[in-house]
Amino acid sequence: MLNLRVALGALGSVRKRLSSSSAMPSNVEIKAKVSDPAQFAQKAAELSQSEGRIIRQHDTFFTCSRGRLKLRDFMDGSGQLIFYQRPDTDGPKLSRYSISPTSDPPGLQAVLSDALGVKGEVRKERRLFLIGQTRVHLDTVEGLGHYMELEVVMRPEQSVEEGQQVAEGLMQQLGVSQESLVTGAYVDLILKQQV
Repeated sequence: MLNLRVALGALGSVRKRLSSSSAMPSNVEIKAKVSDPAQFAQKAAELSQSEGRIIRQHDTFFTCSRGRLKLRDFMDGSGQLIFYQRPDTDGPKLSRYSISPTSDPPGLQAVLSDALGVKGEVRKERRLFLIGQTRVHLDTVEGLGHYMELEVVMRPEQSVEEGQQVAEGLMQQLGVSQESLVTGAYVDLILKQQV
């Protein structure tokens, strides 16, 4: 019963944030396949002046009528329920999202799985670099391989075009080619492989 209250509370929190989509935080994102993770990590370390931080993540995606709803378990007793909407195109794209933290990822996963059904799961090790206003991820995704994601965290005064320019500039600095860009989420790539 407590888990149901926690799940309903978390969903209520997400719904409140969604009721005004203009208030939802947003970022400009790029995702690409990485052929040489060591070289990419070296470039990202030079630009961020850090070795990056390792984060383990287990994402469970739930059946959702619009956008994507996932529970991110950090494998340390903490997690986040995340709803986001973004177009499935390659290149820089605007993503709007809403996040609610949880201290019981397994309990919340059980309740949401029963209520909504599971679409798929993604397990990955993420190396996070911070470069200016951009979160640069080097991901090793179980069953898929090595990928990178850029998340340009939008400032209130910035336009989408300005965020796209930041993302494209970093793409060049990190040696990310247009040909390596991918569409969709990791869960989509995994489900495609399973078909």
